[in-house]
Amino acid sequence: MEIVIQNPLHEELCAPITSGHHMTDIDIGNISLKELVATELRRAGFSVIDLADCRPSTVHLPLDHWIDVGALCMLSREDPGTCLYDSEGDLVAWKGCDSPDQCSNKMVTEANCFRMRYPWEILQLNSQVVATIDEPYIQGEVSPLAEVDGILHLGEGSRILPGVVIEGNVTIGSNCKIGPNAYIRGDTSIGNSCIIGNAVEVKNSMIGPNTEIAHLSYVGDSVIGSHVKLGAGTLIANSRHDGKNHQLLVDKELLDTGLEKFGAIIGDGVKTGVNTVIYPGRRIGNGRTTMPSSTVDRDMI
Repeated sequence: MEIVIQNPLHEELCAPITSGHHMTDIDIGNISLKELVATELRRAGFSVIDLADCRPSTVHLPLDHWIDVGALCMLSREDPGTCLYDSEGDLVAWKGCDSPDQCSNKMVTEANCFRMRYPWEILQLNSQVVATIDEPYIQGEVSPLAEVDGILHLGEGSRILPGVVIEGNVTIGSNCKIGPNAYIRGDTSIGNSCIIGNAVEVKNSMIGPNTEIAHLSYVGDSVIGSHVKLGAGTLIANSRHDGKNHQLLVDKELLDTGLEKFGAIIGDGVKTGVNTVIYPGRRIGNGRTTMPSSTVDRDMI
């Protein structure tokens, strides 16, 4: 069985996560999404090949969904020119054609299929992947005055300073500095070469590499890109006063995320001034900045 992993068909909907690079390169639990999916496919017996090497028997998998590999195995046994859809009618994969528009056959699967089209769905996928960590893996240094109540993956050269509390499953890359007195909880991933400063709280979030979150800040249920610098006292709100689900403006349409807790989506290279407050469900595009004491109450794309 041969399969080729392709870029999502609608990755622009995931901006600013996908602004400047493809979704396949995004780190989920500090492993690129493409490699994460490829590992699961190889375990199921697939050979992951390049697009240039495709044949009529090759399955094409755009990374718009996380799907049970059993459904892809079934597709691999179908005739060329077959599209695979999930139970809600979303295209998942196809076989034997350059594009799904060229397919003449259709099959529908009832298998578990998790869509990865919007930013909050990437955050949910990260939480699910990090939650599956079942053994600690410590290559860095953890202070005896820190507390780890959960399962921690810590990369080489990283330091957990005194007073840090880690709860739940957390994965931290290499050459990071955490604390002192930081609080990391939920199913959180922190990339390589990050600084999480004094008394910072990070909850159920994705933090990209080379990012600094300065002291006394709060990041909850958020996706933070790479080379971001959040000034001291930056607060990302993650709940509405009325208790309703958060909504996000995507492609000029206000969509219900289905989430009661949802913070911000912040692109690469963003810098916030000290004491910036970011409303829940807001997006800040690559390279944008805020002034000290700013309030971000609408998207900055």
